[in-house]
Amino acid sequence: MKIDRLRTYMTRDKDRPRLLVAIDTDDGLTGWGECYNHGPDRALAPLLEYLFTFLQGQDPRRIEYIVQYLMQQTRFPPGALTLAAISAIDHCLWDISAKALSVPVYMLLGGNARDRVRVYAGVYTAPDAPAAREEFDRLNESWGLTAFKLSPYRINIYENRWGEVVRTSAEYFRSLRETVRSDYEIAFDAHARIFEPHQAVQLGNALAPYDPLFFEEPIRPENIEVWGDIKRQMACTLATGESLYSRFEFLRLLSHRGADIIQPDICVVGGLLEMRKIAAIAEAHYVTVAPHNPMGPLATAVNLHFSAAQPNFRILEYRLPHGPNYTFQAGGEAGGGGAKADPSAGAWYVKDPYLPRDGYLELRPDRPGWGVEIDEDVLKTDGYVHWERRVGRRPDGSSAFP
Repeated sequence: MKIDRLRTYMTRDKDRPRLLVAIDTDDGLTGWGECYNHGPDRALAPLLEYLFTFLQGQDPRRIEYIVQYLMQQTRFPPGALTLAAISAIDHCLWDISAKALSVPVYMLLGGNARDRVRVYAGVYTAPDAPAAREEFDRLNESWGLTAFKLSPYRINIYENRWGEVVRTSAEYFRSLRETVRSDYEIAFDAHARIFEPHQAVQLGNALAPYDPLFFEEPIRPENIEVWGDIKRQMACTLATGESLYSRFEFLRLLSHRGADIIQPDICVVGGLLEMRKIAAIAEAHYVTVAPHNPMGPLATAVNLHFSAAQPNFRILEYRLPHGPNYTFQAGGEAGGGGAKADPSAGAWYVKDPYLPRDGYLELRPDRPGWGVEIDEDVLKTDGYVHWERRVGRRPDGSSAFP
């Protein structure tokens, strides 16, 4: 079996661009993967075409060899775009390898360590407690979800005194606990908007009395040593890792005891192979893994197989493939029983996405590879949509962390 062709497709997932990759073999198998959209997204296709020059004619089942070869071609440690491209290639290779044996990918990872994978939903930003309860209950009734993630901020953090930001956040969490069901788990994502570490500690400790599932990424990732400092002072579960790229960066983080939960992204770090190595390091530090997964339904499928086989897996971030981006749509079937809605309301390139049942994604032991079918008719149309991150502004006109 040899790699014969690589194809790239620019598509969309609601209001976000997505770059999908297909690798075809000379005996008719096709593997699928998804890049992370760091931007510039249009740069990924020519980069992948360049990387294919090192892939053509190779045995796609030599995943360790191929990924290492691609990593070493960069001479210096690869950056965001190269790793996103390699991630998608890695996904394709695992998909092909499993399809060649007619087994799910997780069976190549030692088999499933669990029978189903628990997920949580992002419900942004910080709706009033009654509205949050209504949304939580709707998601629970429709999909069985009992874990959710919000923003902790109730007021503009750049235009108000920090003590007031902390006070309103704590009061908000208290009101949530008094309003929603007691069995619901609630996480908070600070989106790395806090620059001063002591402020991150203040906010985390203000949330701690109300038992957050975790407090995610309060500060930027570059100064890893500081993460150890804030964790030692913080009374709640600290999570981070979506902005880290390799097992070497995660080793530094864990060596400094900088997290209780790590959140690597399987479309960022170089793929499933690197994700497993990162998770093994975390396991040796008694740290669990809650993969960062804001991407589309193909990335969710890849994450499902990682999560099914990984013993120190904690919970998976999940977005419904159809309906609004983060204000989730209720309903037992995606897209109203299969009727295709406006492209802006869904990611239609996966025909049969994984959907929660009782708050979990079920494994598909009878489906080889990732267990999903790609709709190539959807991919015939370039679905690029421009998206850019909103950057905060301070009262003096300077830019702030987004």
